[in-house]
Amino acid sequence: MNRYILFLILFILLLPKVTNSQPDKFFESFRPRLDSTDLKIIQLEMKPDPVREGQSISFQVMISNQSSHSAKLSLFIKDKDRVISSIHDIRIYPGYNQIIFPESNYRFSRDEHCFIIEVDIERTIRPIDAAKKFCARRSYYGWTLQPQLVGPIFVEDLEMFPDPAIPGQEIKFKALIRNEGYPIRTNILILDKDQVVTKIIDVFLPSGFAEVYFPYTRYFFQRNDHCFTVFVDFERFPYKVNSKREFCARPLGWTLRP
Repeated sequence: MNRYILFLILFILLLPKVTNSQPDKFFESFRPRLDSTDLKIIQLEMKPDPVREGQSISFQVMISNQSSHSAKLSLFIKDKDRVISSIHDIRIYPGYNQIIFPESNYRFSRDEHCFIIEVDIERTIRPIDAAKKFCARRSYYGWTLQPQLVGPIFVEDLEMFPDPAIPGQEIKFKALIRNEGYPIRTNILILDKDQVVTKIIDVFLPSGFAEVYFPYTRYFFQRNDHCFTVFVDFERFPYKVNSKREFCARPLGWTLRP
């Protein structure tokens, strides 16, 4: 009996020391645990957006904690198997949580980069909303997470007049464009790499096929390869127009003819 009384006295004496030194750890085992299925990704933003090659970027994530309790965890933003950015030992509270990740020097190298978000809860790493991906696409101004509001739009053919042309000669282009989206009023640009060759302002692009005639321009062919791409500049945001083949001028009198 005396042994039990002694044990009780020691427990009463030691309990305040344990709870005062590490209260979070002591009571953690009595709290309900947060599960990855309780978390939902509401929004992923990239700053700046669009981002150009070589710029540092940071991400902001809006996470909904649908449980009634909080937890300390780590988050990872990944492109395939590569960790782009991470943040550690942050507390997620019930409701909406906005998380700002540190800057990253991530380099875009493919046509499309799709990001997923993973969470580390008590050394168990799992994806959040495994089916939800946030894909960055290439635009004229850089890489963006903003949704594409036009199209899809395709360049069926691109012609140059005269063809063949000589360096310094005035030329003009005609593009056959197929718009599979809603009719829009937009600006259309033809680029050679980053250089604007010619453009047409405030043109109506109906659904279906349309022939677009660009104004004359004096363009100098200076390299061995000149490959032209078409951009639709809609509401101050340019979209690269898809094409079945490359439209490259060959140095045989500079011709676009296949």
